[in-house]
Amino acid sequence: MMVFKKPLDLRFQFQLTTLLVAGNPIKHISFSSVPSLAHSDMLAQKLDSQLKSSLSGKHCPNSVIVEAVRLFEHAVVDLMQVPFASTCNFLIETLVKNKAYGLAFDVYGKITRTLNRAQFTPSFLTLAALVEIFVHTHKPDLAFSVFGIILKRGFVINVYLLNMLLKGLCENGMVDKGVELLCESDGKPMVSPDRVSYNTLIKGLCNANRLQEALELRAGMETANLTPNLLTYTILMDGFFRADKVDEAIGLLEEMKIKGLEPDVFTYSTLVNGLCSKGMMNRGKEVFDEMLVQGVSPNVVTYTSLINGFCKKGQLKETMVIFNSMLECGVKPDTVTFTSIIDGLCKDGRVDKALQVFNLMLGKDLGLGNTTYNVLIRGLCTKGLLTDAFNILQVMIEKGEKPNVVTFNTIMMGLCDHGKVDDALSLFNSMCTGKDYAEPDVRTVTLLVHALCQKKRTCQAAEIHDKMMIKNKHLVDVQTFTVLIGAHLKEEGDVGKAMCTWKKMTELCFIPDSLSYGTLIDGFCKLNMLNIAKGIFLTMRNRRVFDYNSVMAALCKESSFGQARGLFQEMLNDGECKPDSVTYNIIIDAALKAGDLQLAEQLLTHMLQGGLKPDAFTFSILISRFSNLGQTEVAKKLFDKMVASGFTPDILVYDSLIKGFTLKEGKSDEILRLLHEMSDKGIVLDSKITSTILRYLSDTPEALHLVELLPNFPRQQPKEICVPNFLKLQSCSA
Repeated sequence: MMVFKKPLDLRFQFQLTTLLVAGNPIKHISFSSVPSLAHSDMLAQKLDSQLKSSLSGKHCPNSVIVEAVRLFEHAVVDLMQVPFASTCNFLIETLVKNKAYGLAFDVYGKITRTLNRAQFTPSFLTLAALVEIFVHTHKPDLAFSVFGIILKRGFVINVYLLNMLLKGLCENGMVDKGVELLCESDGKPMVSPDRVSYNTLIKGLCNANRLQEALELRAGMETANLTPNLLTYTILMDGFFRADKVDEAIGLLEEMKIKGLEPDVFTYSTLVNGLCSKGMMNRGKEVFDEMLVQGVSPNVVTYTSLINGFCKKGQLKETMVIFNSMLECGVKPDTVTFTSIIDGLCKDGRVDKALQVFNLMLGKDLGLGNTTYNVLIRGLCTKGLLTDAFNILQVMIEKGEKPNVVTFNTIMMGLCDHGKVDDALSLFNSMCTGKDYAEPDVRTVTLLVHALCQKKRTCQAAEIHDKMMIKNKHLVDVQTFTVLIGAHLKEEGDVGKAMCTWKKMTELCFIPDSLSYGTLIDGFCKLNMLNIAKGIFLTMRNRRVFDYNSVMAALCKESSFGQARGLFQEMLNDGECKPDSVTYNIIIDAALKAGDLQLAEQLLTHMLQGGLKPDAFTFSILISRFSNLGQTEVAKKLFDKMVASGFTPDILVYDSLIKGFTLKEGKSDEILRLLHEMSDKGIVLDSKITSTILRYLSDTPEALHLVELLPNFPRQQPKEICVPNFLKLQSCSA
C-alpha cells in the first residue's frame, strides 16, 4: 500500500537505529541510514499488523490497550516512522470503542503534531470518534467544531452523531445550543432528528427546570410525525416531579394508557420515586401495588425509593416489610438501599442496628462510598457516640475511602455539640494544614466559630474568622458574621465590636438577611437597649416570629406588658407571622407575673385552640408561677399533665413544686415522694434545690425523722469521650 508521494529521505533527515530493549515487540528491526520507500512501507505494514493483531478482540484489556499505544508512540515519535493513515484511524477508532477516551485524544494529538496532512487524513469514523471523545471529556464546543470539519470534508452528519453531540451539550448546560443544532439558520434541519434526539433535548430541558419548553418540544416532536414513546413520558414525569407538579406527573400515566403505551419498570419506578421523594408514601405504595398487579417486576430502584421514603418518615416497620419483600423476589439490594436503611435506623435512634447493617455491607463487599460512611458517622455523633464515630472513620480510611469535607464537618459538629471544642479546634487545624485532610469550607468555619462563641471564647472565634476571611473570602458568609455579631453583643456586651463586624460584612458585599437583623434585635434587647432594638424592628420588612419574640420578651422584662400584648395582637392579625409556643410562653409568663391568672388561662386555652401544644417550658412556667402563688393543687395537676404529655420535668420544675409545698403545712409526704421520684430518675441535685431542701428541713420540727427518709441521690459523673489523635488518623491514611 503506497501512501506517500515523495521519497522519505526528502522529508526527514535522520538515521533509524536498531531497538534492543528487552521485551519490546518490535526489537531486532534494523534500518539503513536512509531507508527506502519500500522499506518504510514494510515497517508501516509491520506496525499495522502488530496493532490489529493485539487489538483484534471486541473488548480489549486495559493492559493490552496501553501496550498498543506505547508501541505506536515509540514507532511514530521516537523512531519517526510514518504509519499508514489506515493504521492511525484504526487505533483511534479502537480506543474509542474501548472507551479509552483520554488515550485516544493523546494519540490523535501526537499524530497531528508528527504527521502532515499528506500523511494522515482522518476518516469519517475517526472524526465521529473525535465527537465521542469530546462529548465524554466534557468539551462539547470542540465536538461541535468537528461537525464543521465533517461537513467541509463532504461527509454527511448522521443522526447517531447528532444525538451524541446533543447529549454532550445537554450534560454540560448548553441545551439552548442543542435546540439550535436541530435546525440550520434557514430553518432546514442539518439531519432529520429521531425520537432519541427529541428525548435527549426534552431531558436536558427538564433537568434545567424548563418544563414548559420541554412540553413545547414534545408538541414539535408530534408535529414532525414522531410519536412520543415510553421514554418521552418517563422523562416528562420526572420533570413534573422536579417542578412539584405531582398531579400532572400522575396524569401522564393515564395519558400513556389511553395512547396504548404500557408502562414499564422504568416508568413505574419514576412515579414511585417521585411520589416518595415528595413524602407521599401512600400514593407511592399504591403505584407500587398497581405495578405488581400489572405483572411488572420492580427493580432495585423501585424498592430503594420506597425504602428511602419510609425511612425518612420514620416508618421502619414498613421499611423492613419492603426490604424483606425485595429479598424474597430475588432483587439484590445495592449501596443506596443499605444506606437508606442505615439513615432511617440512625434517625430512629437505633444506631446499634445501623452498625449491624453496616457490618453486613462490609461483609458483602458492596463498595461503600462517602455517603454511607457519612450517614453512619452522623448518626453516631448525634447520639454522642464519638468513639464509635472515630472507629468508623478509621475503617473508612483503611478501606481506601478518603473522607471528604462533609465527613469532617459531621465529626466537628459532634465534637462541638458534646463540648469537645478543643478537639474540634485540633481537627480544624489538621484540615487547614494536613494534606490528607479535606480542606475546610464555610460550614467548617461557621461550626467552629459558633462553638467557640458558645464557650464564651469570642476573641478566639473572631481571630479564626478573620484569618479565614483573609485566606479566602468564600470561607465566611453572612451566617458566620451573624454568629460573631451575636456573640459580641450577647456574650461580651461589646456594641463597638459588633458594629465593626457588621461593617466588615457589608464592605465584603455580604447582604444581611433577616437572621442578621434578628440577631441585632435580640442582642440589643438583652443589653436593655430596647429603643435601638425597636428601631431596627420597625424598619424590618420581613419580620420573623423570633424577632417578635425577642422584642416582646424585652418589653415584658421592663414591665411594658401593654406594648408586648400589642405586638402579640399584631401577630394574631398577621396572615404569615403567627405566634408560636415561645410567643405564648412569653405572654403567659408575663400575665402570671402581673398576677392576671385569668388572662394566663385564656392564653393557654387560645394556644390549644390554635393547634399549638404546650411544651416543657410552658408547663415549667405555669408550675413555677402557681407554686409561687401557693396554688400547689393547680401546680400539681399541671405537673401530672406535663408527665402525661410525655415531657420529663427538669430539676427547676421539681424545685418550684417543692418550694410550693414547703409553703403549706402537712405536705411532707408530697415532698418526700417528689424527692424519691427524682432519685429514681437519676436526677443529680444542684446547689439551688439542695438549698431548698435544707431550708425546709431547718424550718420543720420533723427534720430528724425526714432526714432518715431522704433517698440517696446520684453524683455527677463527667462523661469522658475518647477522641483519637488526628495525626495518627493522618498517618493511617497515608
